[in-house]
Amino acid sequence: MIVGTTEAAQILKISTARLRVLLSEGRVEGAYKTGKMWLIPLFKGEPTIKRGKRGPAPRWCNLKKRAKKIVHVNSQRIRQNQKHQERLPVISVKKGQTNTYGHIVEIPGGCRVVYSPDKPLPCGARVWIETFYDVNVVG
Repeated sequence: MIVGTTEAAQILKISTARLRVLLSEGRVEGAYKTGKMWLIPLFKGEPTIKRGKRGPAPRWCNLKKRAKKIVHVNSQRIRQNQKHQERLPVISVKKGQTNTYGHIVEIPGGCRVVYSPDKPLPCGARVWIETFYDVNVVG
């Protein structure tokens, strides 16, 4: 069954002005307008109203994503150190396109160790550490 705004407002026990606001927000299910008149379908004897959102959109949702840092051990540098008796730093911290090498890496905060033999990093690393926190490279 389909009713107009006056009948629907009486069924819902709200004013016709409030019902027109709900209609303009698109919160009345199945309602459509023909000319100047709204036609509202009844489900189980009543119009169905969708829940609304209150207040402005939260601002904390618009935070920029922090760049992921990847820490891994460069096995080529380890072999080079063994072959040439050198002490080059072998731990690499990648952030975007930059690499920082060091002997010690401190990660204050959360991180995760990833082992991915089927999908290595472009540099060939199969085990690495990922973190969104700042990484301190020593040496």
